[in-house]
Amino acid sequence: MDENINDWISKQIASTDVVLFMKGTPESPQCGFSSQVVQILNYLGIEFSSINVLEDEEIRNGIKEYTNWPTIPQLYIKSEFIGGADIVREMFEENELKEFLEEKGIVTN
Repeated sequence: MDENINDWISKQIASTDVVLFMKGTPESPQCGFSSQVVQILNYLGIEFSSINVLEDEEIRNGIKEYTNWPTIPQLYIKSEFIGGADIVREMFEENELKEFLEEKGIVTN
C-alpha cells in the first residue's frame, strides 16, 4: 500500500471522534449499506465526518487494505474500527452501539 494513503487515512480517523468511510455522502448515499449506517448514526444523534470513497479509487482501495476489511462502509469510533453495515446494525439492535459510544464519551439521543 502507498504509505501516503495509509498516513492520510490514519489522519482522517484520528481527526474526528466518529468517521464513516462510505459510498456517497450522508445527504446522498450511493448504496443501501452506507445509507443504513448513516440512518443509524443520525437516529442516535451522532455528529460524524464522512469520506466518499467513490471520489477517489486510491481511498476506496486504501481503506480496504488499511483494515483488511473487504467492504464499505467502514465505521471508526475514537480511531477504533467498528465494522461494516452488518456489524453496526447488529450492535445498534442490541443497544451495544449506544453503550459503546457513551463509554467513549460520545453523547447520543
